[in-house]
Amino acid sequence: MKRATMAALACGVVALSAAAYYYVPIWSGLLLPVPASPSETATAGARQGAPVPVKVAAVLSEDVPIYLSGIGTVQAYNTVNVQSRIDGEIMQIAFQEGQDVKQGDVLAVIDPRPLQAQLDQQIAMRQKNQALLDGAILDMKRVDTLILKDFATRQQVDQQHALVDQYKAQVINDEAQIDYARNQLNYTTIRAPIGGRVGIRQLDQGNFVRASDRATLVTITQLKPISVVFTLAAAAVGQTKLTLGQVNAPVAALGPDNSSELDRGVINLVDNQVDQSTGTIKLKATFPNNALKLWPGNFVNGRITVDVRRQAITVDAIAVRHGPRGDFVWVAKPDMTAGFRPVAVGQVFGGRALINRGVAKGEQVVTEGYYRLENGSRIEIDHAAPKPAAPGVQTSSSEPG
Repeated sequence: MKRATMAALACGVVALSAAAYYYVPIWSGLLLPVPASPSETATAGARQGAPVPVKVAAVLSEDVPIYLSGIGTVQAYNTVNVQSRIDGEIMQIAFQEGQDVKQGDVLAVIDPRPLQAQLDQQIAMRQKNQALLDGAILDMKRVDTLILKDFATRQQVDQQHALVDQYKAQVINDEAQIDYARNQLNYTTIRAPIGGRVGIRQLDQGNFVRASDRATLVTITQLKPISVVFTLAAAAVGQTKLTLGQVNAPVAALGPDNSSELDRGVINLVDNQVDQSTGTIKLKATFPNNALKLWPGNFVNGRITVDVRRQAITVDAIAVRHGPRGDFVWVAKPDMTAGFRPVAVGQVFGGRALINRGVAKGEQVVTEGYYRLENGSRIEIDHAAPKPAAPGVQTSSSEPG
């Protein structure tokens, strides 16, 4: 009996040992802490007070130009379709396609011989009528003398005076015909009415042209200066100092990348009516185009300076973040903690953001390292060299970083 009891106890001890062998590791594994991920460790460290390395930039007070942006269509300052004003054969073409010409340069010559003959004929007719007039005037003087001695009647005197007036009218008519014929002869030499660049020749030498056909010999476009017509929202223009009629607002023409500057000019005109279908209004600008970067028919981006905000608050554009509730920045506080600050952004240009409200001059905003920040996080500022000021922005004062 004792042996049986001892054997049962031994079996129980063995069973408990086996259970402990198999089950204790499982339970111990469930009770051991699971290692955290690196990001969770960093967040936990930040919450526990570990500083987050960041870079900051000072809030500046600057004179900031206010811009309106829009797309413009380049147009030639003047465009002329050169056409013949007389009938005749083209005897000479005196220009090369794509050539720059000046006002008055000879472009083509039409056969002048028929018109020269007409001019000579009108000159001969005037000489004939002038001779008749001279003879009639002499006869009139004789008749006037004879009537004093009663050797002529009043009727003869009146007839002679009327004949002199008739010949005078014929001479005047001849002179008008001569002027007309001379002008027609001058039209045989086709000259450039404006300075500019000629395009593709439409008529070749040897062709017979007629004034009634209105055939174009070549088109001249004036490229220096050149015009650009911008189309902007009428509501946006109405909020600026621009008025209907003639204005003088600076404008820059930009390339397709909206950053490369093609030329600088001025807005000469704000149109006098709004397009009701689109709610837009047209603005016409003039550019010197000395480098010939603007070509008629091209599209350019326009940046129009409509005002200058004096002593405006600006920050690095990279410091402005966008959230579901609007724009905000992280402000580096004097106690080396980060604070969440909502801001109202006016415009962004040249790497700078105009802030209407939210921050003040002299404060510092986080430009790098903001992804790991929470409101109240401790920070460690990396004092790197300040970035150069954006081109075209005049800084009136600045604060040390």
